[in-house]
Amino acid sequence: MGMDVKQKFDGYADQYDEWFMKNDKLFTSELRLFLKVLGNIEGKRLLSVGCGSGLFESYIDCSNVEGIEPSEDMGKIAEKRGVNVIKYGMIEDVDLPENTYDIIYFNGSSSYMEDLTPVYKKSLRALVEGGKLILLDVPKESAFGFMYLLGKSLGTYDHPYLEGTMPELPYPLALASSGVWHSTEEKIEVLKNLGIKDFEFYQTLVKNPLYTNEEPEEVSEGYKSGGYVAIIAKK
Repeated sequence: MGMDVKQKFDGYADQYDEWFMKNDKLFTSELRLFLKVLGNIEGKRLLSVGCGSGLFESYIDCSNVEGIEPSEDMGKIAEKRGVNVIKYGMIEDVDLPENTYDIIYFNGSSSYMEDLTPVYKKSLRALVEGGKLILLDVPKESAFGFMYLLGKSLGTYDHPYLEGTMPELPYPLALASSGVWHSTEEKIEVLKNLGIKDFEFYQTLVKNPLYTNEEPEEVSEGYKSGGYVAIIAKK
């Protein structure tokens, strides 16, 4: 599983960034959610698990942001953008120091991890008391999740059944297909089982995927409508 994700993303760093650049209004909506849930990060120590190309990080002060990334292609770009990549590899293989980080976040990366419990458990241990674990994802049950799962099962987005439903430039199929995709409720359940009681939820991309790139959306509270959802779990 781990190598699969690495190989998938290794040839796709440019395509990943290009997709966000072409879907710039959608990207702005996601970026607004990212900035909202991170809040004021001044003087805080952050860890980005699966930092990718550091595209989102290029909009914040990265001086205290560390990253873990399986794909060297992606991670090298993230380093150029100011992320301190501490490990090329899977979080499953990394020993994280306990009680160290103020914020640990997974921006879309949970969708590429089969078993979330050990990964979230390790992350919670690495947080200071009162620290935040932030999970941003395309929920499995959202319109985007359905689209990716359908594309994954068909091996294409170009299918008569999908005619008239697809955004102009959908997320690269190779990346959508290598995703595991989890529901928001599943992640909440994992966190509750790990002892988390204090949650906040925010969402964006509430329009159908066909229209999400028309104009940037405002962030709203909750998680039952969004195509991109953030869970904030407080330790």
